[in-house]
Amino acid sequence: MNNKTIGLIILLLISQASIAKFNIFTCEPEWASLAKEIGGDKIKAFSATHGKQDPHFIQARPSLIAKIRKADMLVCTGAELEIGWLPLLMRKSSNKKISVGSPGNFMTTSVVALLEKNAQVDRSMGDVHASGNPHIQADPRRIAHVAQKLSTRMQQLDAENATYYQENTRQFLSKWNTAISKWQQQSQNLKGRKIIAHHKSWIYLANWLDMEIIAYLEPKPGVAPTSKHLSELIKISKNNDVDMIIYAAYQNPKSAKWLQQRTDIPAIELPFTIGGNKQSIDLFAFFDDTISRLNGALK
Repeated sequence: MNNKTIGLIILLLISQASIAKFNIFTCEPEWASLAKEIGGDKIKAFSATHGKQDPHFIQARPSLIAKIRKADMLVCTGAELEIGWLPLLMRKSSNKKISVGSPGNFMTTSVVALLEKNAQVDRSMGDVHASGNPHIQADPRRIAHVAQKLSTRMQQLDAENATYYQENTRQFLSKWNTAISKWQQQSQNLKGRKIIAHHKSWIYLANWLDMEIIAYLEPKPGVAPTSKHLSELIKISKNNDVDMIIYAAYQNPKSAKWLQQRTDIPAIELPFTIGGNKQSIDLFAFFDDTISRLNGALK
């Protein structure tokens, strides 16, 4: 190999290094979408799950281990949402950049206030999280707070692009806050509405929109609906003038449809996260579609 060839190889390696992107491994699509809003073309974001999957139950596949091994940063929900699979991925990856306690390990629930905190939890209560309900992606106000904290961490880890991330975050939050005002205006008729939800994954949405969750299709969180429990919900729904039944795109609609047929209460499928349906292609579209579907139920 002559000197000219060696020189070309060196230049190629330098060129490739200069365009290498900050690699972010996320557990859920909403955080991949948010990371892209902040990082733009300076990052590469991958989500371990998609909108039609239950993030509680994912297999720690070899392909995910390979992805997380190359990550410069880990962004997940936390609060035990991924406890069944993320710890195994991290152990198998041996990636010190994203180890617990390192700057590259970012749990979104650690930077916002959580609802439904439990002092004591045992298995008889079902799938309950001691540190609080982790499904914060259903509240755009909390997403705004996560965006600020995530941007700060990305600037710390990738100082070369810190100014770029800072400006992208400023632009995103400006558009996001305008969108929140629009969604709140569009959801005025939803205030005070009573709903039955499939799982305890909508408390943040109900809290934001001032809706009231009367009951759940699941007798306990994570426990499949039973015939006895569903029959009890018929009485509950009639006694409380329930306006709608909601369930996530990844959940089996059978129970919601069963209750709808016996009560004439509309059962609405919501996307739950990015990719939950064809409309929810990003964070803005996700909330646009969610508000539209909820309003549609009232008609």
